[in-house]
Amino acid sequence: MSDHANETTYGFGTRAVHVGNEVDKDSGAIKRPITMANSYVLPYDPTDMNWSSAGGNLYTRNGGTNQKYLQERVASLEGGEDCVVLASGVAALSGLFFALLNKGDHVIFSSVTYIAVYRLLNELLNNKFGVETTIVDTTDPANVEAAIRPNTKLIHIETPGNPTLMISDIAAISDVAHRHGALLSVDNTFASPFNQRPIELGADFVVESLTKYINGHGDSMGGAIVGRTEHLDKIRAVSQVNLGGTISPFNAWLIMRGSVTLPLRMRQHNENAMAVARWLEKQPCVSFVAYPGLESHKGHEVAKKQMSPGFGGVLSFGLKADHDTHNRFVSHLKVITSAVSLGHDESLIVFLGENDERQYLYPEEFHNGFFRFSVGIEDAEDIIGDLKQALEKTGLDVLT
Repeated sequence: MSDHANETTYGFGTRAVHVGNEVDKDSGAIKRPITMANSYVLPYDPTDMNWSSAGGNLYTRNGGTNQKYLQERVASLEGGEDCVVLASGVAALSGLFFALLNKGDHVIFSSVTYIAVYRLLNELLNNKFGVETTIVDTTDPANVEAAIRPNTKLIHIETPGNPTLMISDIAAISDVAHRHGALLSVDNTFASPFNQRPIELGADFVVESLTKYINGHGDSMGGAIVGRTEHLDKIRAVSQVNLGGTISPFNAWLIMRGSVTLPLRMRQHNENAMAVARWLEKQPCVSFVAYPGLESHKGHEVAKKQMSPGFGGVLSFGLKADHDTHNRFVSHLKVITSAVSLGHDESLIVFLGENDERQYLYPEEFHNGFFRFSVGIEDAEDIIGDLKQALEKTGLDVLT
């Protein structure tokens, strides 16, 4: 199917299986092999070559075979023209910002984002390289419009936002950006391309931590930037080659393998998270539940408009309890694992306390500490049962 990698008549599930894969010409294997080489044969006369060129098979930092296959697949799943795959989600974010932004440029970014975005844009790029940045509550596009300056180069949003699950209207913010000559990038990690495709909603770039849902098995790291080739060629040349955040062939191969089941896993993540969110919302000991699939969520109507068929597998919730009680609750969990990351096959939970430096950016209900809960693909009854028994052992009120 590689000859038809951008064939839009094929469904999402079919493309997840076939794009980037074909019969290996040397062995006849029906799956792409892992090419662990770090160097490739040069032409007869290499003297005219640009050793810093990107994309071709010269040196794996410039571009590798397994990276190329994965890029084809991710671009197809995101509905984009081209893709750059790097070593992690943070490498993708750094590569995007480093290639696009120059001293004196202005960036607007969501008040709730992954911590590395906050570090890069609120501290590192402005302090070290003179990039101007403004933190904005992007749940209201009017706030974005009000923050625009003549030198605004990029608007970066994350929706759903990590860790509060805030929702930003991609199409509306895309309109704001393009009317003012700015570019829009969207971190789509919490949704995955199965549930949300920002490029189809007007974004110029979509960033994914491939480590999470697209890989889905908690065993490799990678990141992707999807967009137009004219921009991605620059990112390859400026960031991939010169920053060196190249994905390893083995990790690219693992993510390629994991991505085949993305549609199947996401259906289960969506279904389980909705069931868990509804159950938690009924519990008298729970102070709040943040999940965009709930009608009570502030961004539910926007989420319904831009997310389909589901709302992802991550939710946040708090307990009507003190700091130590939150930790005791986690200690009683048996099916759910206390660990960072998300999008794994197994359910993962992390307690975020009251001392988060970005607490001032979160809604008030998050200020007393809360859980970020990545709901896995186990049986929903077992996940809910685990929550129930842990709450009961902690001495909190539970309804069946």
